[in-house]
Amino acid sequence: MAVIGWIGLGNMGGPMTANLVKSGHTVRGFDLSSAALDAAVAAGVTSTASIAEAVAGADVVFTMLPKGEHARAVYLGDEGILASAASGTLLVDSSTIDIESAQALHDAAAAAGFRFVDAPVSGGMTGAQAATLTFMIGGESGAVADASVFIEAMSANIIPTGGATTGQAAKICNNLMLFINLAGVAEGATLADRLGLDKQVFWDIASVSSGDSWALRTWYPVAGPVPTSAANNDFAPTFTAELANKDVGLAIAAAKATDTPLEIGEHVQQLFQRLIDVGEGGKDCSKIVDLVNGTVPAPGA
Repeated sequence: MAVIGWIGLGNMGGPMTANLVKSGHTVRGFDLSSAALDAAVAAGVTSTASIAEAVAGADVVFTMLPKGEHARAVYLGDEGILASAASGTLLVDSSTIDIESAQALHDAAAAAGFRFVDAPVSGGMTGAQAATLTFMIGGESGAVADASVFIEAMSANIIPTGGATTGQAAKICNNLMLFINLAGVAEGATLADRLGLDKQVFWDIASVSSGDSWALRTWYPVAGPVPTSAANNDFAPTFTAELANKDVGLAIAAAKATDTPLEIGEHVQQLFQRLIDVGEGGKDCSKIVDLVNGTVPAPGA
């Protein structure tokens, strides 16, 4: 079993570290949030007071952070990972961040003598808790293989994606498709209701027909048909509208850098931004359905 340093113990990092502890690893964690750190300690993580303490002597260091700016600060800061960890330590960033930041981390890690992979995940908080996440891993093949050994305890799928930043690229493109699809599910579900279709009957049809999708089967934004739907719990977050907006924004930034038009993606980001503007950004992203059914007012209303 290994000693693992972990930075970022929030909604994803907390349950992910709990699964590493269950598998027998020693996990030393750090987070700026005392509440997040306390919750991780309750699950068996060893609390540390700094990044340096968390990574000292670790076999591998994982990070799970909100944005590229946070990842840069944690890795590149004067008291960050590259300044504190032993040279040669395997570094795994499972944050979802912009391609430019991911490349900067790869370059800085290599220059400092570290092995580094970008390894974002899909599956949300439920997947983190159940250890069924999908990891998309970009980097040098040997480092990817070594990282996969540690990732097994948290995952159902481990997929090498190629060279540096390709893990982030896969995650960004996947989530772009997911949130466009979620918007379509919300519109279809609302229209079906207004046409007089029973919500369970319509879901039964769509789930075995060409309208089927992961979003329909897992995040259906109408209470009743799908047990895992946040609509059953007043849209308590499984994946917030703020995070959805961030992820679509990453795709749009990557699209601009590659001269790729994303007209539908840009419109979907505007929908999530409307939820944020009326104070609903902390709710589940499937609350986008309220933009269709009229619960959330139109801009300027």
